Amino acid sequence: MSYQVLARKWRPKSFDALVGQEHVVRALHNALEQQRLHHAYLFTGTRGVGKTTLSRIVAKSLNCETGITATPCGKCSACVGIDQGSFIDYVEMDAASNRGIDDMTALLEKAIYAPTQGRFKVYMLDEVHQLTGHAFNAMLKTLEEPPAHVKFILATTDPQKVPVTVLSRCLQFNLRQLSASVIAEHMQTVLAAEQIPAELAALQLVARAAAGSMRDALSLLDQAIAYGGDKVSEAEVRQMLGAIDQRYLFALLQALLRSDGTSLLQQVREMEQRSISFPTALSDLANLLYQIALAQTVPGAADTASPDHLLLQDMAAQMSAEQVQLFYQIAILGKRDLGLAPDEAAGFSMCMLRMLAFMPGEKAFDKRSPDQGREPAPAGRSPAVTQTLSSQTSAHASDLAAETRPAPSKTVESSPRQLKQAESVSRHEQDDSSHADGPSSPVADPTSAVAAPDEAMDLVTTAIAIEAIAFDGNWRGLVDQLKLGLARALAQHCELSRYDGNAMYLNVPQAHSHLLNQNYQQKLSQAISQHFDRPIKLHFSSGGGDNTPAALMGQERARLQSEAEQAIRQDDFVQALVNDFGAQIIPSSIRPIQ
Repeated sequence: MSYQVLARKWRPKSFDALVGQEHVVRALHNALEQQRLHHAYLFTGTRGVGKTTLSRIVAKSLNCETGITATPCGKCSACVGIDQGSFIDYVEMDAASNRGIDDMTALLEKAIYAPTQGRFKVYMLDEVHQLTGHAFNAMLKTLEEPPAHVKFILATTDPQKVPVTVLSRCLQFNLRQLSASVIAEHMQTVLAAEQIPAELAALQLVARAAAGSMRDALSLLDQAIAYGGDKVSEAEVRQMLGAIDQRYLFALLQALLRSDGTSLLQQVREMEQRSISFPTALSDLANLLYQIALAQTVPGAADTASPDHLLLQDMAAQMSAEQVQLFYQIAILGKRDLGLAPDEAAGFSMCMLRMLAFMPGEKAFDKRSPDQGREPAPAGRSPAVTQTLSSQTSAHASDLAAETRPAPSKTVESSPRQLKQAESVSRHEQDDSSHADGPSSPVADPTSAVAAPDEAMDLVTTAIAIEAIAFDGNWRGLVDQLKLGLARALAQHCELSRYDGNAMYLNVPQAHSHLLNQNYQQKLSQAISQHFDRPIKLHFSSGGGDNTPAALMGQERARLQSEAEQAIRQDDFVQALVNDFGAQIIPSSIRPIQ
């Protein structure tokens, strides 16, 4: 017996076997059970979603020897004949090749005769939008009032081209594109019945490549079985489809986050050497960014069955929401413009460089050395104060000790006294800087009381601690300075209630309490501690929300928008247009100048 392809072998033969079109199945099932039969049906939808299959099931339901039913037996001569294409009263006509008025006239002339075998004559016109205008006009009257024994089933992938006069005479059903998860699940059922081993990741790749079409998915599955030798593996399916390995996508994103242009272009060259499709790469990259955004905003919606689930979660924690949205936009626009590039590799490389150039938060092409990038210490401030917990602390302590003279009668001060003394040292040094040309200050007098060498080290450490927690309470300004990834969303929706030298107390509005997960809190705490160069404990509670950075930015935007609208309304030229020509001001079209 010759081999039968999976798309034909597994074509559904009843409503129960149809996958992913429950809304259509329910309507047709109820209509058949209640004998509420329409004379014309129109099935719309993309290729391979079940239009022809539904037509055959409806024809069997109308002509089954057990009677009009929603569950045809599948064994009588009518059911078997329709499945095999030999039932004389069921006619499938391709409107793309029989599109003229002569073809339609011949069909309508045959329709007036009674059925030969079945209960109804069923005419199925596939791709009906291909008919000419004259052919549509010829069928209008018969389509509206056909003989009692005739049923018309029309199918099209482009309902916009079907005249409204035809649409109004039909009962219309829109078949949806199938989701990748539904397709993958059905393929698992098929392969289990065929006793062919398969990896779930491979089926997910095939399902995504099918773009919502079950027939395309089964055809690709046939190809994958032949390619892999009676097995379906992820590596072979990737090679067959020319799909980019997800690990390369993660490597690209890692290079972007490191602002490593050299590594980024190296990855692109490796992709070119492997003959990877760059349009497919951009599609897969956009899909990965979508999955990352989903993991960031709705963690429970992530696909835990994916083999790259852990990598995806890690990448979601490293990237900020702004980066994800920007990269996604550049990827989809880059795919659209790829045909305009000198070549696909150059177009893909330009997309990557664009992501690098517009990286939110940091300058991607900052070539300064760490010393060049460091801001100079403010004038008049002690180096021991400004160098907070750095490797040079001991050197500054030695310098301070060397400049002092031992005072045997001086005892080591207590911690509060040391704090006041450190503040005094800082103030006197600032006075020295501001009066460099004037008389020496009392602190410079060698006979004045100074700290002992051991005490000098304590003073340095205390002064460093003062500088490390120098914070004026401006939470929004602090958030803008922090290097945050995923935790930025939490930081922007926090309101600072109070703080001390070791802890900050933050309120989070109830509407954003979902951000209070352990991962976000830990990353925000690490960023703040790193900023101040000392451990800072964060305490979170629900409530408040009027003074969060997000709320303040929203208020500023509203104020700027209001001012812009007011300026437009008061403009003399605009007022003249309104008064003389009846012009209308559309507030939504007004944007403030940033």
